Amino acid sequence: MIFTALDFWVFFIAVFAGFALLASKTKLRNAYLMLASFIFYYKTSGLFLILLVFSILFGFSTGALINGSKTPWKRKALLFSGITVHLFFLCYFKYAYFFTDIASEITGFNFHVFNPFASAGNLMMQSDYFRIDTILLPVGISFFTFQIITYVVDIYRGKLKPVNSILDFGFYVSFFPQLVAGPIVRASEFIPQLHKKSILTHAEFGLALFMILKGMFKKMFIGDYMAVNFIDRVFANPLSYTGFENITALFAYSLQVYVDFSGYTDIAIGLSLLMGFRLMDNFNSPYKAVSVGDFWRRWHISLSTFLKDYLYIPIGGNKHGTFRTNVNLMITMLLGGLWHGASWNFITWGAINGVGLIIYKSWKKISPYEKNTHWAVRVWRIGFTFTFITFTRIWFRAPDWQGILQFFHQVRTNMGWIIVPDFIVGFKYTLLVMMIGFVTHWLGSEFKAKWQNRFINTHPIYQGLISVAVIIVIYQSLSSEAQPFIYFQF
Repeated sequence: MIFTALDFWVFFIAVFAGFALLASKTKLRNAYLMLASFIFYYKTSGLFLILLVFSILFGFSTGALINGSKTPWKRKALLFSGITVHLFFLCYFKYAYFFTDIASEITGFNFHVFNPFASAGNLMMQSDYFRIDTILLPVGISFFTFQIITYVVDIYRGKLKPVNSILDFGFYVSFFPQLVAGPIVRASEFIPQLHKKSILTHAEFGLALFMILKGMFKKMFIGDYMAVNFIDRVFANPLSYTGFENITALFAYSLQVYVDFSGYTDIAIGLSLLMGFRLMDNFNSPYKAVSVGDFWRRWHISLSTFLKDYLYIPIGGNKHGTFRTNVNLMITMLLGGLWHGASWNFITWGAINGVGLIIYKSWKKISPYEKNTHWAVRVWRIGFTFTFITFTRIWFRAPDWQGILQFFHQVRTNMGWIIVPDFIVGFKYTLLVMMIGFVTHWLGSEFKAKWQNRFINTHPIYQGLISVAVIIVIYQSLSSEAQPFIYFQF
């Protein structure tokens, strides 16, 4: 089930009806929503629900044991086991093919993946129902694994007290609006909300509705339309298009990946708010960034802060000189790239962003424009940063190195400027949607906040009419079935 499909909204309406009856009874409400979250995950990932339940039980037990132990070496051993077990499952399901291919290339042997869980299932069922030579990626495993790790580490650091109820912890990990694609929610921010009664004010309802509509508009009207009608076609066969068309598709994809992921987050925030829970903002107008460093403070904030607090700072951060700082930064970005996918493409993407951060850190010390607030300087810095980030997206979007090389071949040898007028006519609607996406993104924050507040304060009848109009516009723009969210694959 995905947020843009009808079956999800049937599911949510049914869940919300039950929630409304239990809203004032926090324990029953939490247990009910955890059960609904399990059903959601089962419909999304099938028997991988067993893995989610195991992760919840193991994470909860590890946190309790760490808190109850006073012996330093036992606490460290428990922390190590808590992190290692969860990372083992993440690495196994996400990187088994990648590491098997590397081993085959290095040794010359033809290694194949083996699925012991499928083998055990076949043994128990006395059948060959599960394929033992295939490993599927559980949806959302990166997100719920990182949430459990933050919980265990924060207890070890003394920043968090363990929850007393396995139901509370299970609800925290499995809460369905953010379960499969984030944001990565920290226990210290979410668990205190579990014990508050759900009271939905007019303002909160208006904000929730606004966020849901905004997220659907971003994802479906802008992102899906560009993908189906232009981006996917170009990246499927770069050699069939000119260099100009390839570059335009890359800039369009840079917009798509933002509206797709931030659209999911907007919907998750809206759904959560309807049920009385607040999630963190995961994006802060990232394409308004004036530097690479600024971009990573605005993009996928929950992951950026996770990598900073649980990887970059623990390995030394910036406390041991410039060289060590740069090494730590590269390690963080390389692992951040690997987190996004098990391929050399993503590792290269992380490395290029790491190099960009290192160069910027050196440049800002001597740059005459670092503190310059003139509008022309700001426009130049935003444009340069956005172009650099978009350039790195080719490693993010292309299916393999062959696709990357084909992209650069067309850019180098066949720009095709002569076809630009025909391209504009032929893809006029795609270009119009791109323009809408970029203009609305680059509008001033105060302007957007003003219209958001107007919607929030509008009478519910008018909110309903506006919602119907927006939904009609969105669904009239569809030219194919609902597209999965890009970050489901991570």
